[in-house]
Amino acid sequence: MTALLALLSSILWGSSDFLGGMLSKRLPPFLVVAISQVAGLIAIVGVALTTGAWQAPTGYLPWAVIAGWSGAAGMVIFYRALATGTMGVVAPISGLSGVVPLLAGLFAGERFTPAAAVGAAAIGVGVLLASGPELHAEAGWRPLILALVAALLFGVTLLAIARGSEYSAVMTMVGMRVSQIVVFAPVALVIYRRLRAPDRASIPGLLPLIAAIGLLDVGANLTYGLSADLGPLVVVAVLGSLYPVVTAVLAAVVLRERLRGIQYAGVAAAIGGLMLLTLG
Repeated sequence: MTALLALLSSILWGSSDFLGGMLSKRLPPFLVVAISQVAGLIAIVGVALTTGAWQAPTGYLPWAVIAGWSGAAGMVIFYRALATGTMGVVAPISGLSGVVPLLAGLFAGERFTPAAAVGAAAIGVGVLLASGPELHAEAGWRPLILALVAALLFGVTLLAIARGSEYSAVMTMVGMRVSQIVVFAPVALVIYRRLRAPDRASIPGLLPLIAAIGLLDVGANLTYGLSADLGPLVVVAVLGSLYPVVTAVLAAVVLRERLRGIQYAGVAAAIGGLMLLTLG
């Protein structure tokens, strides 16, 4: 169940990032994040009310705030990278976010089996290979730097989600969204007022897609938190970092972005590593 939930989180995150990158070409990334998180908050509050999670111990609060702020900042930066670079190239770099919780798990004394260790290494190599073309600066170095910064922030978010989920995965998600909206909503309102009239008029028609980003993201966070609470963080961190592969595949299928041989090799390595890690 741990591996299944972690993989599901990668699928949901990858789909959310794909939509976020698409919409960030039409609207400011900050605005996309702010609106999508409102939808995510409404959804997770409904889950909390239904499940009675409100009664959980409040130890999740500081972790929820850390996860909320680092996650929102990471999404804004990452969406800017997706909007200015090639989606199928920039997206894999964010998979490095799994290094942060992975190191935390190792420092806490968690260990891989030999087969799982080989699988985890293969996944890491696969992610790096998938980002290879960006190192040639075809789209410039700016998208690469932005993606690396976003990866670090996402790593902090993943670790905070895992720690908060030890108290309550659902309430950690609620706290994340509340902290994000309190900080980012005023800025988003200023950005909205400065939009050109045509861009502002396009927002109502894009609301379903923006809301989908929020729902996919909160679903990914929740499944990741549940998996981290059920199993070892070293395994969850690696499986939860496969979401760039989903984004890259969607970009290739939907946008017809052309991937290079080194990227296909990276995807193959990631899939092979996934099998080893799961079996191990």
